[in-house]
Amino acid sequence: MTDGTATAGTAAAAGTAKDLQDERLIQATGPRQALSATIGRIRDGDLGLLPVVLGLVVIGVVFQTLNPNFLSSANLVNLLMESVPVGMIALGLVCVLLVGEIDLSVGSVSGLSSALTAVLFVDQGLPVWPAVATAVAAGAVIGFVYAQVFIRFGVPSFVITMAGLLAFLGLQLKVLGADGSINLPFDSGLVGFAQLKFVPAWLSYVLVAVTAAGLFAGGYLKARERRAAGLSGRSTAVLAARSVALLAGFGAVVWYLNRARGVGWMFVLFVVLVLLLNYALTRTRWGKSVYAVGGNVEAARRAGINVHAVYTTVFMLGTALAASGGVLAAARLAAANQSTGGGDVNLNAIAAVVIGGTSLFGGRGSAFAALLGILVIQSISSGLTLLNLDSAYRFAVTGVVLLLAVILDSVARRSRASRGRA
Repeated sequence: MTDGTATAGTAAAAGTAKDLQDERLIQATGPRQALSATIGRIRDGDLGLLPVVLGLVVIGVVFQTLNPNFLSSANLVNLLMESVPVGMIALGLVCVLLVGEIDLSVGSVSGLSSALTAVLFVDQGLPVWPAVATAVAAGAVIGFVYAQVFIRFGVPSFVITMAGLLAFLGLQLKVLGADGSINLPFDSGLVGFAQLKFVPAWLSYVLVAVTAAGLFAGGYLKARERRAAGLSGRSTAVLAARSVALLAGFGAVVWYLNRARGVGWMFVLFVVLVLLLNYALTRTRWGKSVYAVGGNVEAARRAGINVHAVYTTVFMLGTALAASGGVLAAARLAAANQSTGGGDVNLNAIAAVVIGGTSLFGGRGSAFAALLGILVIQSISSGLTLLNLDSAYRFAVTGVVLLLAVILDSVARRSRASRGRA
């Protein structure tokens, strides 16, 4: 009996030691281990959000040097609010790209949803929030149809959504009618939410404190679960330091934004959705299934994952969030017109996701890619506008940044593949 117990204890210790040596599973137990783990992941080609964060810093320094108004609190408030509509669309695209597919129709879906909201609310007299819910539900139905065509007939998502792009663009024009534009009342709750509603200063600090506390609580519970399973877990000191750093950093940002109008409720909604999707992707069975399907669909199927259900949910979530982005875009302009969802909306949404670190090849990325990626694109747009440069420069700069992001992703994939073969 004693020998058996000793053998089991030795095996458990060996399992923990192996876990501590595995850079893919390591959970830093202290500051030194945290630094070592980070360096190890970077060497393995897992750059995470580091490139986009550094990109934001470079963009801020360059444009602030060229125009001192770029980092003013008033400009940053506008930048954050303008980033939300396309950011919502990008958030839905994260899910689609994670399974290795693409949706080229998100711009048309967003435009159609804005038209439906305007017609139901203004022309048909439906209350504003039921009109919004109907438009978002219509977007989810579009995603369901996409998924069924993809699953049952094997048509590539590129072709399906390209057809959707054309079809829903035509439907948007039909819904808007001959005038091609419908104004939304300025005194409506929807327009007020997108333009005028800002978080009270005191409440903004409370939200930051709650976020920091939630980060600590989530990390602590995860570390405790890992230790109970005989795996390594982050120390309480590391978790506390991370939460304090977030509290100080976000607190300073909120203080600076409050010097102008503050933090818009629309941006808060966007951040909440990012956090919810991040939780779903990282802490639920559905999220693990999404990554598994994106990594290797056949292996996921053999592991018992309902691949069809995963495809259905990600397409529906993608188009529903695209519809939400279209509604907010119309609310920002107080009008739904033929240009809503058109132009470079599609390209900016896809570029934001890729720039934020989500792989075009599936299986890698996070919800924060949408947030950081759209901040990069909107920062470029805002900076060039302050410099009185036209859209030609914005397209060119965004294209270069997108190409660099894809190159980084490709290099990281090759690095991981070579280490895997070794």
